[in-house]
Amino acid sequence: MKVLRTRAELEQLDAWRGAAPLVLVPTMGALHQGHLSLVRLGAELGPVVVTIFVNPTQFGPSEDFDAYPRTLEADLDLLRPLGVKAVFVPEVSEVYGPADGPAQVTVQPGARAAGLCGGDRPGHFAGVLTVVAKLFGMTRPDVAVFGRKDAQQCLVIRQMVEDLHMPVRLVDGPTMREEDGLAMSSRNRYLEGPKRQQALCLVRSLRRAEEMLAAGVRERAVLRQAMLDVLAESDQAEYAEIRGVPDLQEDATLSGMTLLAVAARVGPARLIDNLVLDIQPDGIEPGHLLGPGKDI
Repeated sequence: MKVLRTRAELEQLDAWRGAAPLVLVPTMGALHQGHLSLVRLGAELGPVVVTIFVNPTQFGPSEDFDAYPRTLEADLDLLRPLGVKAVFVPEVSEVYGPADGPAQVTVQPGARAAGLCGGDRPGHFAGVLTVVAKLFGMTRPDVAVFGRKDAQQCLVIRQMVEDLHMPVRLVDGPTMREEDGLAMSSRNRYLEGPKRQQALCLVRSLRRAEEMLAAGVRERAVLRQAMLDVLAESDQAEYAEIRGVPDLQEDATLSGMTLLAVAARVGPARLIDNLVLDIQPDGIEPGHLLGPGKDI
């Protein structure tokens, strides 16, 4: 497994192009089993390149960029047994240029970035799209794998790829959970003692809405209030939303591919979680974000 740190060193990726799709798994490090599941999914498609880069432009002034966990050596130890071909670990200047350099081109998101995590985090998705576009340009993958837990991010990136005709296929891997149901996240390590149990209100709020949908409830306001009632156990509920996929609009009727999404603060951690469901007249089934079989 090669550890690459500069754009010039990325020329080594050419050795793995051609026979099978080159697969990119972008991460910010502090890896857990959720990340590793994406690597394993990617390895089913072709040789895998993982990026580890804590992207400063997607953090707001009061967010946890400086405190975000950085565990590079442990991350590399986790990746080595998985057959990863290369790990790209650039410095900020390698991605964005010198701090005193010229003004930089950025990518501005479309309507899918409005609301949900985009509502309280101005500039967040512009930072996400800009760094993803840069990583695509530097590594030139055929396929990129993202985690479904960051559902809005997946759909915002999908819109960028479609609108800008980027030659990369997108795959979303399912959310991985701890035994008690908590969605795996690098920020879970901020949770201690009773805060760890308190954080379970996110997944319980989603399961409550899922149960109601399975029972035939289709009133958006009723479902949303049920989610908020459970989410009130957090320190601060940020949102509980029900949106259509892929455009993240509040469709007039609840049918087809639908996102149930929640965000809340528990202790020092801002946590998100979601379920993607395919709502049909005769019941509900697990859903997807990027299309069945379309991107694999």
